[in-house]
Amino acid sequence: MGSDSPDTIDFAGDYNLKGVLIEGHNGKIINIQKLIQEFNIYESIDSSSVTGTIFIVDASNQIGSLPIQGTERIMFKLSTPGTSLPEDIIDASELTGHPMYVYSISDRVQLNQSTISYVLHFGSREFVRNLRTKVSKSYSGRIDDMVKQILSEKNGLDTRKNIYYQPTRNSDKIVIPNLPPLKAVSMLAKRALPDGSKSAGYHFYETTKGFHFRSWESMCSRYGRIPRKPVQKFHYVLKNITDDNLVDNPDPEKLDTSDKLMHDMQSVETFKIVQNFHNTAVNTYSGTYGHRVITHNLFNKSYNINDYHYHNQYNEFIHADFSTKDSSTDEKFSVVDSAVDFDDRGVSDYPESRVSLVPTTQFLHNEETGNYGVDVGQDGALDGIRISQENQIQGGITIEMTVKGQSYIEPGDVVLFDLRPPQSQGQTNDRKNYDRQYSGRYIVCSIRHRVTDIDYKMVLTIKKDSVREPFGDGNNRFQGEPLREHPEFVTVDRD
Repeated sequence: MGSDSPDTIDFAGDYNLKGVLIEGHNGKIINIQKLIQEFNIYESIDSSSVTGTIFIVDASNQIGSLPIQGTERIMFKLSTPGTSLPEDIIDASELTGHPMYVYSISDRVQLNQSTISYVLHFGSREFVRNLRTKVSKSYSGRIDDMVKQILSEKNGLDTRKNIYYQPTRNSDKIVIPNLPPLKAVSMLAKRALPDGSKSAGYHFYETTKGFHFRSWESMCSRYGRIPRKPVQKFHYVLKNITDDNLVDNPDPEKLDTSDKLMHDMQSVETFKIVQNFHNTAVNTYSGTYGHRVITHNLFNKSYNINDYHYHNQYNEFIHADFSTKDSSTDEKFSVVDSAVDFDDRGVSDYPESRVSLVPTTQFLHNEETGNYGVDVGQDGALDGIRISQENQIQGGITIEMTVKGQSYIEPGDVVLFDLRPPQSQGQTNDRKNYDRQYSGRYIVCSIRHRVTDIDYKMVLTIKKDSVREPFGDGNNRFQGEPLREHPEFVTVDRD
């Protein structure tokens, strides 16, 4: 199970996995690798913990010899052959990594008189420790400093893993009311404002490489202006289209080994479009395009109205597909600003699509600030920005694809995805022809690492909140019925 040579990759999907060890409560350690039928690890920007499952067919009663009861540790090290840097390896070993912890056994089936099958469920140490500890404390200072304290406190989560964070521009005084550590950090993520940016809200998640506390913009760019380099380029070619990589070499057997290996690593086996950004009904209702936020100041009994406008504010923030921050070509709206009704207004011109009432106050902790630790007058505008950005991501173009396993890819990375549109039989192949809506830069949002005795695959969920090329200027007027006067009211007699 796994590669014979840790430094040489023999085929796409090859991997290193030299043992999966379970340590029981009595200190006994056994290697269950030969019993494993399928090994899965799950990580996502929407999850504060790494979890996994192991499907086992057991003919030697290992479940009883330890016994396995849900308090064991699991140790392993998974990598793509040829990778040597610590950040490229999924390391849950005792010596150099962070072991996982079993917390449940399910789906036990007696296959025959001597063989049973079952599924072990495991999670990171922080996943189970979070269930046992609480945070009940006040904090002051920058939001990112609070997060580092909560994650590393000895009587709290006490993580020993790397913490990757983006500095925040806001400071505050906050009381955590007896919450689990990971939930407390998730609460702070909604109040975090990234330094050097006008956006609002962070993502807090755990990967196999450590904890991340960062904004969507930091996943898309470096320093808010330089596009992040993609870690991999994936391509999917329809059956009636010639593969870009094989145009000059139509026979795959004529490719040399390294080229064929790279081609296979970049090839998408299957994919499906899980979600299309163009559900304008849902996005309109949820406030993605237009949102009126009414803030009620409980301190001075005043209120303020802030309207969010998707198209007017789009270029103030970084999106997945962009070149430079100040480039006019960055206006790659997922929905153009064309008129949608007889009043010649676009989807963003209706702020009352969603109306929110948000209570806020000053001097809660003797500071003249609001919910975000900045001027209380900004609360409504920041809420509108945060909710729209979250909707653009969650409701953005979402693709699920299956590719060969590559242990160095993690949630938050940028990947390129190229998809050619369908072509008619006999149509000339254009090497520059691609689907301008679904091709382009994506953020990896979740990964399922799936390992069997045959190969290592990943199921990726990738998202983006923009398109590769603009659809147009959106100046077309509404093309509907001819203009008519309002109908007269007609009284109907009822017998």
